[in-house]
Amino acid sequence: MSGIAIVMLLISIGIVWGGLVASVIYLNRRPEVEGLLEDPDLARDDTERASQPHPTRDT
Repeated sequence: MSGIAIVMLLISIGIVWGGLVASVIYLNRRPEVEGLLEDPDLARDDTERASQPHPTRDT
């Protein structure tokens, strides 16, 4: 490998791993909101759909 290729490899590795480290630090400092509110109508539809039998196809 040429010197330029090695430098570009190191720069790209630094960008990828640096972004990963930065995102982990960001999420540790500002965690996502827990207990997201769900639309009660959607939750009711899900429970009704779960209680019904699975549809089958007659072909």
